[in-house]
Amino acid sequence: MVNSMTGYAARDVASDGVMRSWELRSVNGRGLDLRLRLPERLGRLDILLRDRLKKALARGSVTLSLKITREDSVAVVDVNDEALRSHLAALAHVQRTAEAQGLPVGAPDATRILTLPGVMAASGDLDLPSDEVLLAEFDALLTAFLASRAEEGRALSQTLKGQIDAMAPLVTRAADLAEARKGTAAERLRETLQKILDTAQGMDPDRLAEALAVQAVKSDVTEEIDRLANAHIPAARALLTADGPVGRRFDFLMQEFNREANTLCSKSSDAALTQTGLDLKVAIDQMREQVQNVE
Repeated sequence: MVNSMTGYAARDVASDGVMRSWELRSVNGRGLDLRLRLPERLGRLDILLRDRLKKALARGSVTLSLKITREDSVAVVDVNDEALRSHLAALAHVQRTAEAQGLPVGAPDATRILTLPGVMAASGDLDLPSDEVLLAEFDALLTAFLASRAEEGRALSQTLKGQIDAMAPLVTRAADLAEARKGTAAERLRETLQKILDTAQGMDPDRLAEALAVQAVKSDVTEEIDRLANAHIPAARALLTADGPVGRRFDFLMQEFNREANTLCSKSSDAALTQTGLDLKVAIDQMREQVQNVE
C-alpha cells in the first residue's frame, strides 16, 4: 500500500500537575531527515527515539517535539540573584561609558530587566516519569502518526490511479496515430530515399544503407509506445499495490515515462501525434508532482 510522507499526530499527557505535549509531523524529503526537539533533561532519550523512528519510517522530513509545562496557569518562578547582579553591573557600565561620551542613557526599565537571559527561572524542576513511561507515550504517538500517513497514502493512491487511468488512453491514441501515419511516413521515406539516390553516385553501399536505416529509425515510435503501454503503465499500477516503500522506484519510473514522451515528440512528424505527446507530457508532469509525496 502506498504511504504518504505527509503526516501529523499530537498527544497531551497530564500527570502530577505537569503537562507533556508531544507532536510528530512530517513532509516529503529525498531521504529520512529526523529533527528532535526535547527538553535538555531528556537528551538521553534521543538515540532511543531516533531508533524507533528509523525502524518505522523510510523517507520524509520528520520533526518530533516534546514540551513539558505546569498545568496551573500561573507559573512559579524565582529570580536568579547572581544573573541579575551580573546584568545590572553590565548595564551600569554601559550607562557610565555612554555618559562619559556625552550620550545620556536613561535608567533601565525593571520589566525589561526581568526578561534578560537567566534572570527569571521556573521554581524547582518539573517531575518527570520514567523513561519507560515516556517511551510508551511516544509509541502511542507514533501509532497515530503512522495511521495519519497511511490515510494520506490511501488518498494519494487514488489520485495516482486516476492519473494512470488518464494516461493510458493517451498512449493508445498515440499508437493509433502512429499506425495511421505509416502511409505518410512511407511516402516521406521514399522521397528521402530518392534525394539520397540522386546524390549517391559513388557513395559506398554500406554508408548508403546506414543512412537509410538512420532515417527509418528517426521516424519510428513503435518502441517508445510499446514501452509506455506494456512496461511503464503496468509497472506504475503494480507499484500502487506493492509492499513497503515505493517512492524511489516511482521516481525512477516517472523519469522513464518522461524520457519516452520526449522521444515520442522529437520523432513525430505529425501534428496530431505531437499534440498527443505533449498531452502525455503534461499528464506525466502532474503525476510526478504527486509521486514526490510517496514514501
